[in-house]
Amino acid sequence: MDRNFLNWNTETAQARLNQLLPQLRWNLGRIGSIGKIGLGLMVATLIYLFSAVLPHDAELEKLKTRADTLQAQLASIQTGSLAESGIKMSGDQALQVFYDFFPAIDSSPFWIRELTRVAKEKNVELSSSDYRLINEADARLARYEMILPVRGNYKQIRAFIAAALEAVPAMAISAVAVRRENVTSEILEVRLEANLYLNK
Repeated sequence: MDRNFLNWNTETAQARLNQLLPQLRWNLGRIGSIGKIGLGLMVATLIYLFSAVLPHDAELEKLKTRADTLQAQLASIQTGSLAESGIKMSGDQALQVFYDFFPAIDSSPFWIRELTRVAKEKNVELSSSDYRLINEADARLARYEMILPVRGNYKQIRAFIAAALEAVPAMAISAVAVRRENVTSEILEVRLEANLYLNK
């Protein structure tokens, strides 16, 4: 039954193609040599788009994300350098500089992407994480509680923690729990509890 259906579909497609070929030749003859050149250029453009431009979109997106990270870090360094430069500030100004160090509350997806990027960079496995926003009414900062289950060897996990704290300067690690399958295993299962502090 399926073979008959397949043969019928193949024959139908062949018949349709045989009807379209003369019409296609006739249309190509109508557009002339300039039209054929234009059509060739359109095909070449499509080939170039799919082979050269689109594959680099992912790389461009990574570079944009990295640029955003560097700009956020530069802003926090500049804010800190104002306080260190010896400029006299009132208590309110100093407090404002302190709060300006922390990223905006709506920037949490960016910082989570940064943690994922660092995990990939350091070759650790970051599995399903838990996130919870604690937003107390009388506090100037919101706290984004994160539980990050991480797998890797000791060196990789240590490198991940160091790089994560550098990439996300407003994050603090509050607890670390380490588990190993057995004594001979080099792979550690680590449960990191971290807080990301955000400016409201």
